[in-house]
Amino acid sequence: MPELPEVEALRVFLDDRLVGKEIARVLPLAISVLKTYDPPLSALDGTTVTSVARHGKFLDIEAGGLHLCTHLARAGWLRWKDSFPAAPPRPGKGPLALRLVTTDGDGFDLTEMGTKKRLSVHLVHDPMEVPGIARLGPDPLADAFDRDAFAALLAGERRQIKGALRDQSLIAGIGNAYSDEILHVAKMSPFKRTADLREDDVTRLYTALRTTLKDAVDRSSGVEAGKLKAEKKTGMRVHGRAGEACPVCGDTVLEVSFSDSALQYCPTCQTGGKPLADRRLSKFLK
Repeated sequence: MPELPEVEALRVFLDDRLVGKEIARVLPLAISVLKTYDPPLSALDGTTVTSVARHGKFLDIEAGGLHLCTHLARAGWLRWKDSFPAAPPRPGKGPLALRLVTTDGDGFDLTEMGTKKRLSVHLVHDPMEVPGIARLGPDPLADAFDRDAFAALLAGERRQIKGALRDQSLIAGIGNAYSDEILHVAKMSPFKRTADLREDDVTRLYTALRTTLKDAVDRSSGVEAGKLKAEKKTGMRVHGRAGEACPVCGDTVLEVSFSDSALQYCPTCQTGGKPLADRRLSKFLK
């Protein structure tokens, strides 16, 4: 799933290529992708893109006073095209979900692999009309998100820290992958309770959060959209690396599986050498 660093890289990528261009057409190609119907996508025809923004994991393309807001979900992606075939693609065929074409002939496809169709597109007058954006917590890379602001958010929480980091209404943009990475850098168990965090724990976790996300954004900067997924994988220290050696201590990275997800961690770095129970029926990642 694309998370804050990858979506930020896509924002920069699109800002360089779309702003100032006129939209020729936007074609929905999967019935499940479009979550709004008024205004229709045809309202974007002939409008000029004025900005590309990010809200957590959402991309926001503004044109003609309207906002095309996209969440790529778990299996979605954006693929830039310098040109398109003259004939439009047939709806419902393959992974194509939506196509945006400019009057210059370039643009992008939104694609989604797999059978679970969760990619979403909203066309609205105000991004806050999108429920997923309206409920977002603060952006962890914002200047105002300092250590005290982070501590204040955690002060009212009574749950495992992994789940808190992934809660978009608490902090925007962090998902399964980067929460694993942040906790590894902080040398903290994903099952540690927020209520048990000491002042030095909060400081260490905050520092790990900021540095991990900033480093990932820096690594992604300038990377073409089509190469961002591969770049994300190469930058991971524990996430997706179960069975491999921890790059810090050399211990074997372990995994805890859940019904629709999994986390990875280093027992030496994070849990005092003790393996965590594999709780497949746990609800803490929901």
